[in-house]
Amino acid sequence: MRGFGAAWLVLFAVCFAPPATAAATASDNSLAQVIQRGELRYGIDVQGGEPYAFENETGQLVGFEIELAEELGKHLGVRVRAVQNDWSALVPALVRGDFDIVLNGFEATPENAARVSLSRPYYVFAERLMARKDAAFTYSDLSSLKGLRVGALGNSQAWNMLRKQGLDPLPYEGVQEPYADLQAGRVDAVLMDDIIADRYGKHPDLRVLADVSTGTYVAATRPADVALRAAVDEALDQILVSGKLNAILARWHIDGPRQAQLLLARKPQPQASAAVKHGLTRSQLWLFLQGAVVTLLLACASMVLAIVLGLLLAIARRPWPFLLSGVVARVASAYVEVFRGTPVLLQLYLIYYGLPQISGYLVLPAVVAAILGLGMNYAAYEAEIYRAGIEAVPRGQWEAALCLGMSEAQAFRRAVLPQAMRISLPGMANDFIALLKDTSLVSVITVVELTKRLSITAVDTSGWLLPGLLCAGLYFAMSYPLSLLARKLEANLDKAKA
Repeated sequence: MRGFGAAWLVLFAVCFAPPATAAATASDNSLAQVIQRGELRYGIDVQGGEPYAFENETGQLVGFEIELAEELGKHLGVRVRAVQNDWSALVPALVRGDFDIVLNGFEATPENAARVSLSRPYYVFAERLMARKDAAFTYSDLSSLKGLRVGALGNSQAWNMLRKQGLDPLPYEGVQEPYADLQAGRVDAVLMDDIIADRYGKHPDLRVLADVSTGTYVAATRPADVALRAAVDEALDQILVSGKLNAILARWHIDGPRQAQLLLARKPQPQASAAVKHGLTRSQLWLFLQGAVVTLLLACASMVLAIVLGLLLAIARRPWPFLLSGVVARVASAYVEVFRGTPVLLQLYLIYYGLPQISGYLVLPAVVAAILGLGMNYAAYEAEIYRAGIEAVPRGQWEAALCLGMSEAQAFRRAVLPQAMRISLPGMANDFIALLKDTSLVSVITVVELTKRLSITAVDTSGWLLPGLLCAGLYFAMSYPLSLLARKLEANLDKAKA
């Protein structure tokens, strides 16, 4: 086991450690490399949508930051190429060397300044707080939102502002979902950038409470890429002074009086660069444990649903004289094929965001939607395990029960089903281990479980190694006993067959 543990640690160190290309070099040739390559790669997340960067009807990337990148390329004398990456993971991808700069609504905050080098600002935005028109609470400042469910883009300036006020905001990965939840009443308020609120928060049931602060968008480079950052700064200066930046903003209807501040801001002014943290605090360790508990409870509740529903599906697929066997069996078979043939992530989206569009009464809390989505998906797999278990019971067991005067239903319940479940136990244990890990998907519907806690803490600590190892260790601590149980069940089953 010692050798296994050492190999496990080495594997995770390799997975989470940045490649050698991300390390600081003795001589800065970052700009020369871009010019020699003839291409400036910039990281974006198309999920951010309009007006940043998105695909139009023809599949072409458009947006004000796409146009800004083209202007940067002209000033540097190179072509530009967009590289898709999740917005919350743009910094680690930049450090890895996946692209040269970040240019996608990246905010000049102390947290970001501690991790990467920031360019001069190219856009000034406001943090806009919105709520339902029938909201029962009165807003005075952010501290007055304590006790309410407030949504924000995960790891954004708004997210950090809410956390500094002692709130526990709901993290979102997209810009449209928070306002859908606000309309449905699943959150009480949403704090996001005004250009996002203007496009995705326009709804007759919603209203603006206040613009609580301002911020700026900047480009980001690796700290060692001093020459490249200086070139980007100079290019942005020229684009601004020439009036091209204002023309781009006007085309996307996001210009305004606030943008005059850009002429006064040579460099972004976050209050102070926060010190880079390399360790984990006690509170962060406690939050990890809470995330592990949420993961375990979600897995247990979903597995109970999967077992019950899966057993019903397995029974329904058999030809029973007391059921409309043809119709019921076809419906059950269709259920199994559909849920096995489509991704569980898609099913979560449809249950959480799709059902409210059918009826305003089908608005499920995030945890309920997570349990329902995972449970219904795994029920399809459980149904096949139970069906195989039922088929594995010798026909003689049926005949013996019938000879004792039992009906077919009684024979199934008293003689066949207990044996089938015993045969199915190892498969059930393996499915539970898989389900435990698949709970990581529910973060897309705002449930903060163990993996989401990892991404939040990785940003707070400016590193992925320690949080990643801790997260992996907690998953292993929960799943390994189940693996031992599955092996024991298989061994006992083999002994019973012998």
